[in-house]
Amino acid sequence: MGYTLCVLGCGTMGVAVLSGTLASLESRQKLEDHTSGTTLIRSSDSTMPSRFLACVNREESIKRVQSQFRPLGVLGEAVEVSAKKNVEAVRQADVVLLSCKPQQAVYILGEDGMKEALEGKLLISMLAGVTIAQTEALVCSSTKVIRAMPNTPCQILEGMTVVSPIPVSPDVERDRGIIMAIFSSIGRCTVLEEKHFNAATALSAAGPAFACVFLEAMVDGGVMMGLPRPEALELAAQTLQGAARMALQPGAHPAKIKDAVTTPGGCTIAGLLALEDGRVRSTIARTIQVASERASELGQVSNLKQ
Repeated sequence: MGYTLCVLGCGTMGVAVLSGTLASLESRQKLEDHTSGTTLIRSSDSTMPSRFLACVNREESIKRVQSQFRPLGVLGEAVEVSAKKNVEAVRQADVVLLSCKPQQAVYILGEDGMKEALEGKLLISMLAGVTIAQTEALVCSSTKVIRAMPNTPCQILEGMTVVSPIPVSPDVERDRGIIMAIFSSIGRCTVLEEKHFNAATALSAAGPAFACVFLEAMVDGGVMMGLPRPEALELAAQTLQGAARMALQPGAHPAKIKDAVTTPGGCTIAGLLALEDGRVRSTIARTIQVASERASELGQVSNLKQ
């Protein structure tokens, strides 16, 4: 039988991760030919969740969050959404996903009874810039804290998540299985040392926003040259998706893909020179640098206490 997963903070990232997990499990249920009335994962796999709790801060947010999960089928309708009941939900949970804003962490983890509710449990922190040590200082020593940084494409099972090494404990293999089952089911997942998390946050978590700026610019260029906007968007989006998939193939490299398209005296090299004139390459690289520096600021103690 699976475990109970609790999400503390149903903002963009919390909803995206839970939505992706539900969508993946819904697909799995269909493949396993479960009956249409099933509301729990009837599986002997202890790394898969079977009950879902979602915590929000305001009563008026309950319907909004429920409406986001409802289209995901039977499992989406089974998500139990509550307001101002964080401690009660954590008591019932086996695994807790902390996805609030960094500055809210002290308040949420400092609620009366929260330390006791988290004892011995796996706490997955998705707080940008907040270190494991900072989170551990807010919980009891038996709570197993790891960091995870996913991105919003996990909502459509195309996410990229980095997780910190799993802490040593008697349940380390099960904990590793739970982490990988959650995040591998919603896209790609890789383990990185915590020192790389601010850079990973800038590159993959904030990356979709940067990629969409480039995408919008490509679309605008197509419209400028006479393409209808819907067709320009389809062409540009599929082109970026295809190029990204090619870059992930074994032995591939972005420079090789670029050079293969760039014929002497052709339109591609003309466009590439225009990009270089605009310092696009260095601007994008500096964007990651600045976003990474900002991620580190989010976890500063002074900000956590605001």
